[in-house]
Amino acid sequence: MSNRELDRRLLERTHETLASDISLIASEFLSGFQEVQKIDRPAVSIFGSARVPDGSATYESARAAGAAFAEAGFAVVTGGGPGVMEAANRGCQEAGGLSVGFNIDLPMEQGLNPYCDLGLTFRHFYARKVMFVKAAEGFVIFPGGFGTMDELWEALTLIQTGKIGEFPVVLFDRAYWSDLLDWVGDEMLANGLISPEDLDLLLVTDDPAETVSMIVEHYDGRVQEGSA
Repeated sequence: MSNRELDRRLLERTHETLASDISLIASEFLSGFQEVQKIDRPAVSIFGSARVPDGSATYESARAAGAAFAEAGFAVVTGGGPGVMEAANRGCQEAGGLSVGFNIDLPMEQGLNPYCDLGLTFRHFYARKVMFVKAAEGFVIFPGGFGTMDELWEALTLIQTGKIGEFPVVLFDRAYWSDLLDWVGDEMLANGLISPEDLDLLLVTDDPAETVSMIVEHYDGRVQEGSA
């Protein structure tokens, strides 16, 4: 049975293999938690399109950010695929950091990129997404499509609802995100669907160095509060 067929079967109302399917999901969570435990330093989860080509401005910015995080003592966690994910892993590994890829088994993409020191391929999105949060002290979101948007909104929802502690969510590339942020303000905020402080959860930059400082400064402040 293919992974796609398995996923569809899991969403059926009833079937005869409930116990074995749940066992598979549980084993995937266990493998993920064990992999996260191998991360021996603070980490940042970086998201962005798999379709960004090597050498493009976005690719090189993600690569620079990955290197800067490594130099700051952070591990870099990505979805382990090509594009932005590869760039961030590559920059981290080239700078001597710990580069982590939590890949997903998809029919049209994507093999684990060659710049991951630790890597695990998941069959289920929901197990994989938990690992991005469990490992991270912050999220950096580069330009991307539906999958990238999914990670962005999930992070904001978890923080807004108090399911996880507050940590920085940094949007890289002001021009790319500007229309979306305008819409959030003009529609969501204006209609009372979010609170003004919810907008404070988002930080925006065009600078890889500033991206790193936003995450690191928040982490250092949290550590100082914990030791006080």
